[in-house]
Amino acid sequence: MLPDMDGFTLCRKIREQYLYPIIMLTAKVEDIDKITGLTLGADDYITKPFNPLELIARVKTQLRRYIRYNAKEPVPAETDTFDIRGLHIEKNSHKCTINGKEASLTPIEFNILWYLCEHKGSVVSSEELFEAVWGEKYLDNNNTVMAHIARLREKLKEPPRKPKYIKTIWGVGYTIE
Repeated sequence: MLPDMDGFTLCRKIREQYLYPIIMLTAKVEDIDKITGLTLGADDYITKPFNPLELIARVKTQLRRYIRYNAKEPVPAETDTFDIRGLHIEKNSHKCTINGKEASLTPIEFNILWYLCEHKGSVVSSEELFEAVWGEKYLDNNNTVMAHIARLREKLKEPPRKPKYIKTIWGVGYTIE
């Protein structure tokens, strides 16, 4: 019931090229419509009227699954240095330099940066980052990762609006490309 094409056609076209999650939010409540949508490639199907909190929970679930099952392989463990566009980080000495100038990082900041480098090219969620670096279960409303990323960006002399190294993928997590 979209202006240019129906949702089923749109879902089919998206699925031809992309693997990211699709949640259909529709007024079509018949079982055949639900079955058709899911068969064409939708990952979830929600009918109107809907509970906004349930929608948020379903979006988070789809993102969590997408990240978990589409994560790239981490760099092999024997790697002890990374060089990314002027950023040089050494695991054994716990040193980080930007264009030859040493950046003074706390152990937590270093571990965050190292973990992101190990997963270069993949998006790492706040939950995964927190659990890997702090070794504790992530709490849903925890801003610890965000605060540490902000301080780390300052030390890497990254412009807040266009960071060169640590990119935010809104609603998903962080990445180093």
